[in-house]
Amino acid sequence: MKILPLLDQIAKRAELADHYDLSPSLDIADAQADLYARMDRVVTPPDWAIYAPYVAAINELKKERNAVILAHNYMTPEIYHGIADVIVQCGVHFMAETSKILNPSKTVLIPDMAAGCSLAESITAEGIAEMRAKYPGAPVVTYVNTTAEVEAASDICCTSSNAVQIVRGLDSETVIMTPDKYLARNIANLVPKKNIVWWDGACIVHERFTAQDLKDFREWNPGTRIIAHPECPPDVVAEADFSGSTSGIIDYVTQQRPEKAMRVTECSMASNISVALPEVDFVGPCNMCPYMKKITLEKMLWSLHTMEGAVEVDPTVADKARIAVQRMIDLSAKMAG
Repeated sequence: MKILPLLDQIAKRAELADHYDLSPSLDIADAQADLYARMDRVVTPPDWAIYAPYVAAINELKKERNAVILAHNYMTPEIYHGIADVIVQCGVHFMAETSKILNPSKTVLIPDMAAGCSLAESITAEGIAEMRAKYPGAPVVTYVNTTAEVEAASDICCTSSNAVQIVRGLDSETVIMTPDKYLARNIANLVPKKNIVWWDGACIVHERFTAQDLKDFREWNPGTRIIAHPECPPDVVAEADFSGSTSGIIDYVTQQRPEKAMRVTECSMASNISVALPEVDFVGPCNMCPYMKKITLEKMLWSLHTMEGAVEVDPTVADKARIAVQRMIDLSAKMAG
């Protein structure tokens, strides 16, 4: 049953080879030395000779298609650093939906439709209705790492960086948070005056870390600064030296510039931010997101070449989801003021 997808991949590679020179090339690699300089700490010269022809072809197609490529921090370095009318979303499916919601007139492509998300897929609009029935009158705060359908069924959205602000700004004593139970529990510890209840969802990258992992690593590597994402379990966050959103982690490392840092999050994030912070030695274990890693240079090139993988969101759903996102923006501005 797996033969057909393999044959399909072979056919796609043959099609791309007919249009682009994708053989490993030191000449093309040297011609893009400025791009390679952004990632030379984490990508070897032989690997760059393999990646460079794809990056060159993608960048040429970007110009032809008037396209922009949005890359999440969890993308591998050759995608994150290598790279309108067209948006190519290098991330998971809910991110592409968000891009479409915010840019309804543009074409939004995702290089692999199978790039899902364990957290986003843990809940549906029916799950939101279930929580509302269990806690009548309580507002639903939904983490933006979820589908358009779920955002549309929610009252307001939040990010990992503004969740505390959003929860504090709501009038209700009881607040429903979805879909990440660990983010909700970590926010509950920071906003004890609120009765926060949560949906039982989690990110497969962050839920695998344990507090004992951090204790053991600290014992083996004293002096290492341990930095955790708030999607980690509360005991992991408590054991860390700092916990924050992706942007918060980048800001913390940039300001503190520790000699060694352990990132308790997705592996590629440290690879990407280490480019800007060569003096920081990122050490220790990390977890890979199998969904994010479905996005490759070859799939990006195929997507731009064929314009396949267009993401659509029902206009009615998009309108409702946009309201929840706008409420987040408005409340954040109000609380900041």
